[in-house]
Amino acid sequence: MGVETKEEIEAHNIDVEKAAAQQVTSIFQPGEFGIVEDHDMTDDEARLVALGYKQEFRREFSVWTSFGVSFSVLGLLPSIATTLWYGLGYAGTAGMTWGWIVAMCGIQCVAQSMAELASSMPTSGGLYYAAAVLAPDGWGPLCSWITGWSNWIGQVTGAPSVDYGCAQMILATASVLHPDFVPQAWHTFLLTVLILLIHACISSMPTKYVAHFNSVSTWLNMFILVIVVILIPAATTNLNPRFNNSADVWGTITNGTEWPNGIAVLMSFISVIWTMSGYDAPFHLSEECSNAAIASPRAIVLTAEVGGVLGFAVNLVIAYTVTDIGAVISSPLGQPFVAYCLQVLTVEAALAVTALTIVCSFMMGQGCMVAASRVTYAYARDGVFPLSKQIWSKVNPYTLTPVNAVWMNTTIGILLMLLIFAGPLAIGAIFSIGAIGAYVAFTLPVTLRTFVVGNRFRPGPWSLGRYSFASGCIATSFTLLMMPILCLPTVNGPDLSAQTMNYTCLVWGGPMLLAMTWWVLDAHKWFKGPRVNVEHRMLQKASDLVGTGMHVVEADSDNGHTVTEVKE
Repeated sequence: MGVETKEEIEAHNIDVEKAAAQQVTSIFQPGEFGIVEDHDMTDDEARLVALGYKQEFRREFSVWTSFGVSFSVLGLLPSIATTLWYGLGYAGTAGMTWGWIVAMCGIQCVAQSMAELASSMPTSGGLYYAAAVLAPDGWGPLCSWITGWSNWIGQVTGAPSVDYGCAQMILATASVLHPDFVPQAWHTFLLTVLILLIHACISSMPTKYVAHFNSVSTWLNMFILVIVVILIPAATTNLNPRFNNSADVWGTITNGTEWPNGIAVLMSFISVIWTMSGYDAPFHLSEECSNAAIASPRAIVLTAEVGGVLGFAVNLVIAYTVTDIGAVISSPLGQPFVAYCLQVLTVEAALAVTALTIVCSFMMGQGCMVAASRVTYAYARDGVFPLSKQIWSKVNPYTLTPVNAVWMNTTIGILLMLLIFAGPLAIGAIFSIGAIGAYVAFTLPVTLRTFVVGNRFRPGPWSLGRYSFASGCIATSFTLLMMPILCLPTVNGPDLSAQTMNYTCLVWGGPMLLAMTWWVLDAHKWFKGPRVNVEHRMLQKASDLVGTGMHVVEADSDNGHTVTEVKE
């Protein structure tokens, strides 16, 4: 095989720029494999193929619709409503103000660093793929295994936890309208399962319809959020004073734990972290997004920044209007946000705000289901789960979406909802599981990029430049700080019992321990990290292509991707 110069290749009308411009770290070893370019590829497909994957989805997402999915997954209003017990209950109004600001600094750094990775490696595998590529030699499979399982645990609990919160709000509303009605555990279980099934059906539709649904969802979420932020202060029934004193809002820590005030504020971050854990969705949707190397990172950053600002506005409204934190947290309704609305609004206005929040919650659950299904598909494509190749990695030929992956997640979600019958502490653990699982997965590849790869990293067209190292350091430090905090119970000493224990370390750590045991005993023998999923004729040794007349894009680990021509 003779390697021609760039000028000679251009003379043969080969589009060298399309392949060479893909500034990505390829999984191919220099000179070992080549990717046959047997048709005109778009820039998105060329970049994906350079990463070792075949284009299988239609690219019908844009910056806006990718942002729509991630903003729906954030679901600011229902997320804050569902986790109000943590934000307000652990540290009071100071936790909702200063706590949100401090936590957001760390979260923004995680998001910015993730966006940089998404621009360089826009694949559905996302963080899992990035961990494999960025790990030291020989450690790629293990790093992707840890990242993948932690991310998947966080993703697969997303839709069930959101739908559980949605069901709680619906039943709390029913209790307000019919005081004699007392929701039972089986009511919550059945309603949550029904919502999960509806979301599964929507998520199984073709990409175009899912994108349209999430575009509408984005507008509704923003519109309803603005309405609620304006409505509550305008319609509050509080008198003398109408709003809480700023000194109290910002300076008073109402410690709802048995830990020191500083620890209580850190514990209140669970509300912020869980709320702000959906901005990775554009990364997982990048194979369905046009101009993904730019659109996906922009959607990640846009989601984190818009979510941070609007979420802070909601927290300020609650902090300045709540009058009795203890009554809100201990309300027999079982849903603090509904109790808060009844405390500061008329019954009619409270029901209206709750109804709008329920609509947002429903949209949010569907966004979580879509994002989780793409993660499951990407991991199944590389053989992570049992029966991956036979079932879970299959793309439906009619919808061209990973329908099997959707229903796998739905089944697991329904099984998780059985925790409802174990009590509020057990089912409540799914919120902290989602938080810790997501941020471990978010930060591991960022840490590798910052401290292992360093200047050898090949950025995509969206890059942090000289600020990349500082952002990575803050992101890593923030996650290392929060991992043990998220596992702390609210009580300690003699008050700690089976009923008051924080089960996050068990419910997240248990599956992770099983995954690591599987790795040690068996998986390390066959799992080699993200696998190439291209047709056999598109992935061959260059020597086998002599005489085919086909052009090959070969990966060069030092100089990017160069184009060669197979010759006799």
